[in-house]
Amino acid sequence: MAQKLRAIVVNFFTSDGKFSFIKVGTQIVVLAALVLGLVAFVGNNKTVTLNVDGKVSSVQTFGGTVEEVVKSANVELQPADRVSPALDARIENGSVINVNLAKAVKVSLDGAEKTVSTTAQDVAGLVTQLGVASSSELSVPKDAQLAVDGSFVAISTPKTVSIIADGKARKTTTTAANVGEVLKDAGIRLAAADRSSQPAHAPVVNNMVIKVSRVDAGKTATVTQEVEFQTLTTESATLPKGEEKVTQEGVPGATTLTYKLVLVDGREASRTLVSKTTTREPVTEKITIGTKEAPKPAADESESGNTGAAAPAMMNVAMWDKIAQCESGGNWSINSGNGYYGGLQFDIQTWIGAGGGAYAPNASQATKAQQIDIANRVYADRGLQPWGCGWAASS
Repeated sequence: MAQKLRAIVVNFFTSDGKFSFIKVGTQIVVLAALVLGLVAFVGNNKTVTLNVDGKVSSVQTFGGTVEEVVKSANVELQPADRVSPALDARIENGSVINVNLAKAVKVSLDGAEKTVSTTAQDVAGLVTQLGVASSSELSVPKDAQLAVDGSFVAISTPKTVSIIADGKARKTTTTAANVGEVLKDAGIRLAAADRSSQPAHAPVVNNMVIKVSRVDAGKTATVTQEVEFQTLTTESATLPKGEEKVTQEGVPGATTLTYKLVLVDGREASRTLVSKTTTREPVTEKITIGTKEAPKPAADESESGNTGAAAPAMMNVAMWDKIAQCESGGNWSINSGNGYYGGLQFDIQTWIGAGGGAYAPNASQATKAQQIDIANRVYADRGLQPWGCGWAASS
C-alpha cells in the first residue's frame, strides 16, 4: 500500500521520471481551486429546522432566505399562511422556520355553524382564537390537529340554566348542547306523558328556564248526578175547577258519571267522560187538575146592595150605549176605585142627588136599566154636560 502511495506522489510531481517544476505548479493551482471550491461548498450549505404545522424536519439548503428554504422543501404557501421569520429574512446554519398553514374549519358554536379561517395547528389554538371559555365542551380533543380542509369542531360554551321540576327549582352551569342532555345530566327522567317547557332537541341558551311537568293520566273520578223527574198532568171533571191533586209523587233519578282525569303536578288539568250509567230511574209525578164548574150562587140583591126596585122602560138606549162605551168601555158594573161608578161613571153625589139611592148605593151596583133611568133624569135637568164623553152621543 505504501509503495502505491509513493508511486502516486512521484507521478504527481515528475514527468518521465524526472522532477518537473512546471507540472508541480500546475498541480498546485488545481489543488488550490479544489480546496477553495470545497471551502465555498461547505460555507454555503446550511442545516435548517423546518416546522410545518408541528411536523418538524431538518433541511440541507444553499438558500439564503426563508422563502428559498420553504420553496426548496416543496411547501406551497397561500396568502393566509403564517411564516416566521418573514419570507425575506436571511437564514443561518441552525435557523428554525415555523410555517402555520391556513385552514378552513367548519365550526358549530352553540348550534350556529360557520366556517373559520385559522392558522392554529390544533383545536386548542382554534378555541383560543375564537375567544370562547376554555371550559367549553368540544366534539374533538383539544390536542387534535386541524387539517387544511375538512375539519369540523362543535363547541358548546358554559351556560346558566334554571330547572324547575318536582316542586324544586335549581340553577346549574352546563355545556350540554340541548335540553335533553341538560335534564339527563341533572338526573331528571321524563316519563312518556311528562311535559317539558322546552323540547328535548332545543339548543341551550344562557339563562334558559326549563320547567318539567309531571303528568298522571291514570286516575279516574266518579260523580253521581240527579236526574229530574217529569210531570204528567191530566184533567178530571170530578174535581172542582182549579183544584190540583197529586196522584203519584215524583222521585228524581240518579246517573253515575265516570271521568278519566289528567293531573299535572298533582292538580287536575282536564277530565274526559268515559262512561255514563243510570243507577236509578226517575219516577214521573202525576197531577190531576179539576175542570168541574162550581155551581153559581143564587142572586142575592140585598148582598149586592141593589134594592131590586124596578126601573121604568129604558129610553135613549142607543145614546147611552155610545156614551158608556166611551166612559167605561161598556162595563155597566165597573168600580175602578176612582170615585166614579157604573157604565156612565156617576159620582156618588150626582147618583144620590138624582134619586139613584132608590136602586143602589152607587151606580156600579145598579142594573143597566136603573143607571139609564137616573141618566135620563140628569139629562132632562142638565143635558149631556156632566159627561166628558157626551160628544159620543152624536157619533
